[in-house]
Amino acid sequence: MTSFLKPENALKRAEELINVGQKQDALQTLHDLITSKRYRAWQKTLERIMFKYVELCVDMRKGRFAKDGLIQYRIICQQVNVSSLEEVIKHFMHLSTEKAEQARSQAQALEEALDVDDLEADKRPEDLMLSYVSGEKGKDRSDRELVTPWFKFLWETYRTVLEILRNNSKLEALYAMTAHRAFQFCKQYKRTTVFRRPCEIIRNHLANLNKYRDQRGRPDLSAPESLHLYLDTRVEQLKIATELELWQEAFRLVEAIHGLMCLVKKTPKPSLMVVYYVKLTEIFWISSSHLYHAYAWFRLFLLQKSFNKNLSQKDLQLIASSVVLAALSVPPHDRTYGASHLELEHEKERNLRMANLIGFNLETKPESREMLSRSSLLAELASKGVMSCVTQEVKDIYHLLEHEFYPSDLALKAQHMITKISKLGGKLSTASSVPDVQLSQYVPALERLATMRLLQQVSNVYQTMKIETLSGMIPFFDFSVVEKISVDAVKQKFVSMRVDRMKNVVIFCKTSLESDGLRDHLANFAEQLNKARQMIYPPDRKPSKLGALLPTLTEVVAKEHKRLLARKSIIEKRKEEQERQLLEMEREESKRLRLQKITEEAEQRRLATEYEQRKNQRILREIEEREIEEAQALLQEAEKRIKKKGKKLIIEGDKITKQTMMELTLTEQLRERQEMEKKLQKLAKTMDYLERAKREEAAPLIEAAYQQRLVEERLLHEREQQQEVELSKHRHEGDLKEKERLARMMGNKEIYEVRVVSHRQAEFNRLKREREERISRILQSRRQEREKMRKLKYYLKLEEERQQKLREEEEARKLEEAERRKKEEVERLAKLAEIAEKQKQRERELDEKERQRREALLGRAAEPAPPVRPLESVTAAPAAAAAAPTPGKYILPKFRRERAESTGTAPRTGAAPPPDTDRWGNSSSRPDGDRWRQVAW
Repeated sequence: MTSFLKPENALKRAEELINVGQKQDALQTLHDLITSKRYRAWQKTLERIMFKYVELCVDMRKGRFAKDGLIQYRIICQQVNVSSLEEVIKHFMHLSTEKAEQARSQAQALEEALDVDDLEADKRPEDLMLSYVSGEKGKDRSDRELVTPWFKFLWETYRTVLEILRNNSKLEALYAMTAHRAFQFCKQYKRTTVFRRPCEIIRNHLANLNKYRDQRGRPDLSAPESLHLYLDTRVEQLKIATELELWQEAFRLVEAIHGLMCLVKKTPKPSLMVVYYVKLTEIFWISSSHLYHAYAWFRLFLLQKSFNKNLSQKDLQLIASSVVLAALSVPPHDRTYGASHLELEHEKERNLRMANLIGFNLETKPESREMLSRSSLLAELASKGVMSCVTQEVKDIYHLLEHEFYPSDLALKAQHMITKISKLGGKLSTASSVPDVQLSQYVPALERLATMRLLQQVSNVYQTMKIETLSGMIPFFDFSVVEKISVDAVKQKFVSMRVDRMKNVVIFCKTSLESDGLRDHLANFAEQLNKARQMIYPPDRKPSKLGALLPTLTEVVAKEHKRLLARKSIIEKRKEEQERQLLEMEREESKRLRLQKITEEAEQRRLATEYEQRKNQRILREIEEREIEEAQALLQEAEKRIKKKGKKLIIEGDKITKQTMMELTLTEQLRERQEMEKKLQKLAKTMDYLERAKREEAAPLIEAAYQQRLVEERLLHEREQQQEVELSKHRHEGDLKEKERLARMMGNKEIYEVRVVSHRQAEFNRLKREREERISRILQSRRQEREKMRKLKYYLKLEEERQQKLREEEEARKLEEAERRKKEEVERLAKLAEIAEKQKQRERELDEKERQRREALLGRAAEPAPPVRPLESVTAAPAAAAAAPTPGKYILPKFRRERAESTGTAPRTGAAPPPDTDRWGNSSSRPDGDRWRQVAW
């Protein structure tokens, strides 16, 4: 393991290894750096190292290395910078997805390249033999060689990220996004087997979260944001499970969603609930649970009708028709008829479980088993007004199959209606959250129901019927199917019939002695016989026992009264003990939470202090190392400089510091500067002597050259002056000739000048008039616009005054109405108190009469009447209600009330709140605040 002084050195070393093709060594170098305990403080360089590290892991498909590195990096930046971990994980998933897509596109391109007409021309003989022996196509082999390894690595990436983020409350959104990507991956590539694994992983994560919810840093499911993310994840998971037709997994997800919704009292969003009930309808329909399917449709209809205000009438009719048809699809007979006790208990538990999923609360009583039934559902539909929203075809078939009696042509009439219903349905509008409604799925169930209703009605009219006649009355099925339906109906005691194949007839009869009609007849016959026996042999009258009981009646009453008083006192003591225990438990819980909070705060402070200390120590250590490096650099420079001069550096002391080297360097520089100054002074004297000698020798030579130059320049000036005079004379003569030639055109020039000036003057006058007219029009339009704006402002002002007046009148009317209601409420309370007083008086009179009658009956003297409760108890509730603080009054906070109690001053409940003090103890009243503003200004 190579150790580096700085992380940047490890990154440079890894890049060098990558450039020479040694990616494995570069990956191992970065892995050793990340897992080292030396670099536990987060810095920006570590993030760049992690980006390079995950790129190498993806290129080489090293999932284990990626997982180890991400776990170590999570430990490093968990408390400092969690967003850095989020960026690294996003980059990791992006690279894995991109590589998988590239492999898939390469495999597809390879398949297209091999897709030719003449296979023998492009393939070698050994390739053809391999294809015949292995039985694989070209696409299968290319997928196995190119696509499958990258898909495995991508799935391993999703699993690794889910494991890393499972207990992190700060990265819940990233956890949900990763789960959604994993689900979309399974949906896109139809990975049904793989889809069960992330479902199981997420289910285990939620179970552990509920089991160890007291640990620090874990997500809090009671928070609305966390719960919303978890619900969205499972709803997306439910959608994909139904699309992949994994119905068992979908039902588990439904139970998980219901468990999450039960954690909080607040109902989730209606859009989420719509998806929940839509998927419930699909699951129950696939599992042939027609009753629960109908109840789920009913809940979906109520939800759409209540919360979806943009739902069209046509969509509402289709949803209501689905509800009614789903209810009609439920078998009309009770499948638990004659079942064992174990089966009944199992059915009861199943009803309770499904009712909780659908949204109905059933009590655990024996009679609650019948709450989820076909009859109760149809009654609920009629009471909720669902029948008024359905289409006319659905309404007709409902009345035909549930209320009409047509034993001969019931099936024929139903067939015509079912044909119409099968053509209804389709996609709903965008305003509906339900994607589509297909009423044709209920056609087989409606045909079966029509067949059973026909058999039931025919059994009430006929005793025997030929098989051909019965088969002709049912156009839906052959008689073999009708026979299977009739066997199920007879088994469930819905109809009594048997088929005689020898005579080719169907016999409708009461085949059981335990039938309902016969049982009722026997019970009535037994009651009549009992009455007749009593009339013939009347019972003997026994002597009255009242005389024997009267002497001991008072003792029994007294004992019973004492027993009731003792029982009442025991109950009161138990209540007080239970309340005391609850208060003690609440006090212990609050104390535990307070101690836990104090401990957590202390731990956070300790961690922050340790982090600051480590940071300061690291800074000091880096400063010392930098000073040592600078001292070494200065020492090397000083040695090089001194060696050039042939001298030797002498250093006193063993320890070399930056200060020592700087002092030594300054001393050497000062000595060198002094030597240089001496040399420069000596050289200046020598140069001064030489310069003076040169100037003394050159002075006469310079004077002679100057006199010769003056003579030469005088001659040159005279010659140039003569040339300039001759040239001027020639130029003047040419100019005179040109003037004479141009003088002939002067008249034409003046005529052209007058014409141009007049034309320009006319153009200027025209433009001036147009400009003045345009300015006048603009001024007129602006004047009209200002007039219009003044009128509009005046109108708006009048309208605002009118609206203000209407608002004031409305407020006055509301105040009068409130006063009137208040007076009516006071009068009503007074009347109630008067009525209660009259009732108490009437009860006292009745008690007095009863007491007198009892005394007269027992022959004893009158006892004193029980004390009458005064009238104050009747009016105690209104007085208590009046004494309770109203919401408009100021109530002191708890810490101010405790402070007032400790100082002995009673807090004022209805008084004005005390002035708040700022952190320096000054009052926040208005005068002091103004004085502070003046001083600050």
